Amino acid sequence: MLKGKTAVITGGSRGIGAAIARKLASLGADIAVIYAGNTAAAEQVCDTCRTQYGVHAAAYRCDVADFAAVKETAAQIRAEFGGVQILVNNAGITRDGLLPMMREEDYDAVLDTNLKGAFHTIRQFSGMMIRAREGAIVNISSVSGILGNAGQCNYAASKAGLIGLTKSVARELAPKGIRCNAVAPGFIETDMTAGAAEHPMLRQIPLGKMGSPEDVADAVAFLVTAKYVTGEVLRVDGGLAM
Repeated sequence: MLKGKTAVITGGSRGIGAAIARKLASLGADIAVIYAGNTAAAEQVCDTCRTQYGVHAAAYRCDVADFAAVKETAAQIRAEFGGVQILVNNAGITRDGLLPMMREEDYDAVLDTNLKGAFHTIRQFSGMMIRAREGAIVNISSVSGILGNAGQCNYAASKAGLIGLTKSVARELAPKGIRCNAVAPGFIETDMTAGAAEHPMLRQIPLGKMGSPEDVADAVAFLVTAKYVTGEVLRVDGGLAM
């Protein structure tokens, strides 16, 4: 289904990002994993993509909050893969804290990675898509960006910003044949949600359980292949934000 396409996944070394990389590889896409720090984990994801699905896969260490670093990484990926047709902005961090006590640097760090990082990658990779008049961008937002969440004003703001970015990019790039959508996960079993098993919001999930990274990956795969869907925000939250 995606044979001959190259997919870039930021934050692709573990959790949701790794599941997305494996899912798109299973559909035939070559995979470029962008990661922040864990080289061994990123290489393991690439090895799985190569050995299980027979695609080309490579890992690139890059801080998406750094505009120059993203530009350099995009050039490296273009040189190795020849072009990029799919971009998944999954890289994200948390620096939770109540608003009256939140440090400015914690607010800035989350916005710089989660929101500005997505701008950086779209800015650098969209040119390849525009020239080819083909592309699919998926931004990983969150139900926190839809509902808000106490103790996460920085994270919720970054994820709400991603929704606005998604819709604006969708409108701007649609005439160039490029679609841009977002996925808004709820409580997903990852390292980031470790210790959240007793979170009071879990009782508000109609389906009564946390989701898996593979649930999010399935939604990404749908949006990547849905040719007449753009500007959409697809919740993967068990009904939490309905």
